[in-house]
Parts: sequence; structure tokens; C-alpha cells
Amino acid sequence: MAPNLRNKRILADLALLFCSLIWGATFVAVKDALSDVSVFVYLAVRFAIAAVALGLLFWRTVREIRPPAMWAGIQIGFFMFGGYAFQTTGLEYTTPSKAAFITGSSVVIVPLILAAFGRRRINGWIWTGAISALAGLYFLTVPRGEGLGGLNRGDPIVFGGAVMFALHIIFISRYVEKHSAVALSFIQIATTAVFSGLALPFLSEMGYEVPQLRLTHTVIFATLITALGSTAIGFTFQNWAQQYTSPSHTAIFISLEPVFAILTSWLLASERLNGRVLFGAALILLAIFFAELKGPGPAAPESPEPIARALD
Repeated sequence: MAPNLRNKRILADLALLFCSLIWGATFVAVKDALSDVSVFVYLAVRFAIAAVALGLLFWRTVREIRPPAMWAGIQIGFFMFGGYAFQTTGLEYTTPSKAAFITGSSVVIVPLILAAFGRRRINGWIWTGAISALAGLYFLTVPRGEGLGGLNRGDPIVFGGAVMFALHIIFISRYVEKHSAVALSFIQIATTAVFSGLALPFLSEMGYEVPQLRLTHTVIFATLITALGSTAIGFTFQNWAQQYTSPSHTAIFISLEPVFAILTSWLLASERLNGRVLFGAALILLAIFFAELKGPGPAAPESPEPIARALD
């Protein structure tokens, strides 16, 4: 391998590692911010900023978007909105590390949904991953000796987000070969911002959520790091990196997202993890590796482009 190409591969791996780090760390930032901002106000502002940033970065592509790409992006954006709505709502009631690992289980849910609709046969690796993920979710979320009645309110809500993210990945695979990945990313992010904004008056009228926004340093940091760091920078880094590294390298580094979430939660939020929770997290991480390396496709729900490779 030529030295220049070898250096680019190293930089590409480092870029993917940085993406996983920033995606994992944002769980803690968002959790802290939710004491000063309501869920759907945060989502509307975050994705509006992200859409503007991507629009400025890729304005040539954005101005050439045609109706078929627009419709495809809106469908993908619906599931993206659902994923983040469930994930962020659940994060109010659970810990960042639990939310990250439960969200990560979406990569195992993808082939199960495809199999349920007759679109794919499940191989032994995926069955192994599914069983490992199910066992991991049990140990991660159900306290010892309490049974399912001991579940906290947030974990099942976050799991709903994982299902929505799995559908998000499936719909991306349907359209990514037909339309520009940049165009689809921009539209789905803008759609998430619009849906979040439209949800505000309805949720307020029903008494579900009173819009709230206090511009504290925590809220500003969380909004900027997720809108610009996770989305605009993460998107750009991931797309550049995948030109110079292998799909297996990409899968491995992306799979580290929940690991970074658990580390940052421990370091910054002083979250204490007992052996049962760590065992559950390890089983889910193992399931993610099975799904990423032996299964049909990629997943990094925090990235606007879990998108970069279509499902085979």
C-alpha cells in the first residue's frame, strides 16, 4: 500500500473513531439539557440548525433536489423524527448509557423486520445477535429480582425509538441508490425539524408537553454539539472516511458509539454501573457486532447517514 494511501486510511479510521466518540458523548449532553428545554422544542431547534448547516455546506446539491428525492427524504425523515422523539423522551427517564445501548439494538431489529415481511432470510449470525440483544436488554433494563414490573419508564420508550430507527435504516436502503445521499440527508433532517415544530402545539393542547426553553449554557452546548458536531461534522467526516477504509472498519468503529456513551456517562455524569448492567451492555454490544459484521447493513442512528451503505 502506498504511504499516502496508508496515511489516509489511518486518518479515515481516526475520523470514524471521532464520529463514534461525539455521537456517544451527546447522550450525556442531551440528558443534562432536558432539565432546561422540553423535548420537542429541543428537537425542532436542533434539527433546524442542522438543516441550515448542511444546506450551506452542500448548497449546490440542495438546490437541485427534485420531487422524487423530496418524497423519499420525507418518508425517511418521518422515521427519523419518530426515532428521535422516542429516544429523547425516554432519555428524560433513563440513563445516557442505557439509552445508547438500547438504541444500538436497532441494528439487530433491521433484519428481523425484513424477515417478518418476507424480504430476507435470517442467518445463524443474526439469530445469535438477536438472542444476545434480547438477553442484554433484559439484564440492562430489568433490576434483579423485580421482574418486568421493575422497568423504569424511559427504557421501553427508548426501545420504541430503536424500532423507529430500524425502519429508518430500511427506508434509507430503499432509496439511497436512486437519489443523492446528501439530498436525502438534508431532506430527512429538515423533515424532522418541521415535524418537531408541528408537534409542539398539538402536544401542548393535549397537555402532554408544555413548551419550555431556557437558554442556559447546557442547552446551548447540547444543541450546538448535536446539530453541528453530530450531524454536520459527523456526516462530513463519515462520508470522507468511507472512501479510504473498509466496510468492516466502518462497522467496528460505528459500533463503539454506545461504548463511548457509557464512558462519558461515567466520567461526566458520575453514572454508576453494576455488574448486571455491564453484563447486559456487553451482550448488546456483542449483538451489534454480529449484526454489523455478519448481517445485512450498517447503523449509526445518531448519524444522518447510517445511510452510507445500502442494505445488501
